[in-house]
Amino acid sequence: MTAPDNPTSLEQLLALLKREAGGSANSGSRGPPPVDKWNPTHCGDIGMEILADGTWKHAGTRIAREPLVRLFASILRKDEDGQTYLVTPVEKIIVRVEDAPFVAVRADRVGEGREQTIVFKTNVGDVVECGPAHPLRVAMRDGEPRPYVLVRGRLDARVLRAPFYELVEWSEAREGTLGVWSRGAWWELGAE
Repeated sequence: MTAPDNPTSLEQLLALLKREAGGSANSGSRGPPPVDKWNPTHCGDIGMEILADGTWKHAGTRIAREPLVRLFASILRKDEDGQTYLVTPVEKIIVRVEDAPFVAVRADRVGEGREQTIVFKTNVGDVVECGPAHPLRVAMRDGEPRPYVLVRGRLDARVLRAPFYELVEWSEAREGTLGVWSRGAWWELGAE
């Protein structure tokens, strides 16, 4: 997918995606709160969950206010125990996650071939460049490829079908395997 304003550089694409997310290009540069540095006591379970399609629920009811979902997403952390939590300096509340806490709803690329950079945008406004800091992986589930990109910490975004098809369109074959280049690294998508 090409951004509507036809950006010609990575910086222009990132600024456009952040603007579309409702903030300025600089507002996203602050990043999420330092949840990895906070060590509060576990406070329990209040019925928070994230469904496979990215829907957030509390006590079985969908959280419809997008600013609230984005706030919660900013304080999400997945610990070494494999559990996901909402974390503040004084509280740590478990969140059940069906698949991945985020979904990548859009993929864009700047450049082509080995020189390209693939940029993903998530349902909660995160913008990440696929590369060594944000690797792309494909797991198989029920015989179908299920792609993920690392957003931050141990938190992944599942790449939705339309952006995955774009990755396949941008891919090339190497020794029977399809893959894409991004930030100088080769990311396997699956068998040809």
